[in-house]
Amino acid sequence: MDTLKDMAVDHHIRLPDTLTDNVALHVRPDQRGWFRFQRAYDAARKVVRSEEAMRRIVREAAEDDAREGSRRLEIQIDPTSYAPFVGGITPALEIVRDEARTASKRIGIEVGIIVAASRIRHPLEARTLARLASKFAGDGAGDVVGFGLSNDERRGTTSQWAPAFNIARRAGIPTVPHGGELLGPEHVRDVLIHLGPTRIGHGVRASEDPRLLEQIARSGISLEVCPESNVALGVYADKTAVPVRTLMEAGVQIALGADDPLIFLSRLTRQYEVLRECGFSDEELARLAADSVRASFASESSKRTWLGHIKNWLDGEAQA
Repeated sequence: MDTLKDMAVDHHIRLPDTLTDNVALHVRPDQRGWFRFQRAYDAARKVVRSEEAMRRIVREAAEDDAREGSRRLEIQIDPTSYAPFVGGITPALEIVRDEARTASKRIGIEVGIIVAASRIRHPLEARTLARLASKFAGDGAGDVVGFGLSNDERRGTTSQWAPAFNIARRAGIPTVPHGGELLGPEHVRDVLIHLGPTRIGHGVRASEDPRLLEQIARSGISLEVCPESNVALGVYADKTAVPVRTLMEAGVQIALGADDPLIFLSRLTRQYEVLRECGFSDEELARLAADSVRASFASESSKRTWLGHIKNWLDGEAQA
């Protein structure tokens, strides 16, 4: 929050109260509710107008995650948002890549990059971003490790973005489109058919269709589940209604995430706390942590190390 305020002062931008009142946004999942979320998100992004601002965001995101005990951050960026201030989409991505490498080395947390197109922009722009992502693909610190599709999933027709995702897959880039939060199982099916996801951002509404859940589990597709975000956006009435256990029992691999900590005021650790409050055991929380590691795009050696840490934690809790 302090970073946001500093940048707003630098550019003489007045922030909306929703970003400064220290109250988490909570809306209904209708068009008006999404508009309130999008307006807050756009207002925050508007203050990022320089290379130094971009670097600061990447650096502080890594620092915040490291303080919580995270071992890896896969940060999502749409370079078109910052291109006007740094000379284009390629320089924008290169800045993020460079700072991600620096942060990984200095802070000791791996930082990978997901390049994401937006549903509110033309699908041809997504193809341009997919080609750009392909140039910098890899599995090292600062490399592009995924290609996504973000924003309101009710916008556009999913098949329009299929060509961009084909470009990414041909380059060997895992695909991570959003879907199945504001819309139900049928939209998840569209995402599966047209975008060939490795992971799906959210996907929780797949829980409403047992056959679809079985298909997701069988195919090994992971779901990025963000309980506090689901409640804040009105998808579920409260934390007890978020179907994490239903997904787990169906054999779906879950990667817990925080979605947007700035707006929802809830970071990654809080997602585990929420599930603990819902009665999840040490074993279940350890399974979620392990699945999050497996769903990441980290190297196999890093995954083995982190899975060992989780086992040590669980063994220690069992002995305590």
